[in-house]
Amino acid sequence: MIILGIDPGTATTGYGVILAKSLDSRTRDNFKCLGYGSIKTSPEMAMPQRLKKLNNELAKILKTHQPGIMVVESLYFFKNLKTAMPVSQAKGVILLTAAKKNIPVHEFTPPQVKMLIAGSGKAEKTQVQKKIQAMFGLKNLNKSDDAADALAIALTYVFARNA
Repeated sequence: MIILGIDPGTATTGYGVILAKSLDSRTRDNFKCLGYGSIKTSPEMAMPQRLKKLNNELAKILKTHQPGIMVVESLYFFKNLKTAMPVSQAKGVILLTAAKKNIPVHEFTPPQVKMLIAGSGKAEKTQVQKKIQAMFGLKNLNKSDDAADALAIALTYVFARNA
């Protein structure tokens, strides 16, 4: 099954696409990274244009990889309303884009992802990144925190099924 993980944001939305040969195994040879990256928008763009770009780029990713499942990081807490609202708007666009393609969506909080990937809900981002790098044999993942998070979110879907 092809699984698309999404780390939502307005400025940067990370994505990671994985192939899970089986949904019943956590072994490294069960998984393959099919792609990862980020969708970036400029702060100079008006919000409707940023959201439109997010929709268009995500639609291209869906068309290219044709995932059977989309997994999105859910908002867990926010420090201020200024950042929470734009992320919520981006997440709404992401959910709508998936719904238009009839792709089921699952959500996990950051502590759930950290627990299932690194073994602790309070794990540092770097611990999660190292686990993702090891699982997929990736060397250049450090350049994109959002993409690493998205791959972890996708992998969490499989790990949660086997917890």
